[in-house]
Amino acid sequence: MSTGLSRQDCAITVLGGPTAVIDIGGLRIVSDPTFDPAGPQGYLTKTAGPAVDKDGLGPVDLVLVSHEAHPDNLDERGRAFAKTAPLVLTGPVAAQRLGAPATGLSPWTAHAVPRPDGGGDLTVLAVPAVHGPEDGERDADGNVNCEVTGFVLFGQGLPTVYVSGDNASIRTVAHISRRVPDIDVAVLHAGAARVPAKFDGRPLSLTARGAAAAAAVLGADIVVPAHHDGWAHFSEGPAETELAFHEAGLSALLRIAPHGTWVPLAS
Repeated sequence: MSTGLSRQDCAITVLGGPTAVIDIGGLRIVSDPTFDPAGPQGYLTKTAGPAVDKDGLGPVDLVLVSHEAHPDNLDERGRAFAKTAPLVLTGPVAAQRLGAPATGLSPWTAHAVPRPDGGGDLTVLAVPAVHGPEDGERDADGNVNCEVTGFVLFGQGLPTVYVSGDNASIRTVAHISRRVPDIDVAVLHAGAARVPAKFDGRPLSLTARGAAAAAAVLGADIVVPAHHDGWAHFSEGPAETELAFHEAGLSALLRIAPHGTWVPLAS
């Protein structure tokens, strides 16, 4: 396990599972923190711990939580870590459950975060996500499986970064692309997560081919896959992701690096 992460001007690293660290605009942002060691997590099983522990991240400015209902996106240590951050952005239901310092954003609601680099604000736009098949049963709020929030990060002089959260819907990706047409970097939760008891075992997150299709729809220059290893219910991994992008002729977009290794956010 690495001892720490040096600050970067504009880069991302995936630590394992869905957890990514994004250094942008002078801010350090962590998405879907999961810092527990390998082992059972309720009805799920974590197969590997993070490449960098929470203590190796240094000061963090913002935590993004796509949803707090499932431990593969927010485990116990990740939840405790999020509670110590200056700001957590998530969906309204998740914010109510998490309490301070969480702020809930409905889809298409934005939150401005001041940038230490003097470039004004980083805008965080909440976008929709569908955590399962389009025809899955929906709750009273219209969510499949549970409330899940994606995020788009943008600001003057910065690349526009889309963090999908556990979205399985290409239709939703197309909707986001129409509303935000200039996405430069896509952080896509792939892995084709499956739980036999849910939706006949159909994928709860993007398949490898779905991730390639999402990349094509978004027109992103850089694609960083996450959420495709570290848990037993992920039915596809990096090899399937690489093959899908190769078959789609999109390998040049794909950035799969060892966990804890920085990927520059420039094509």
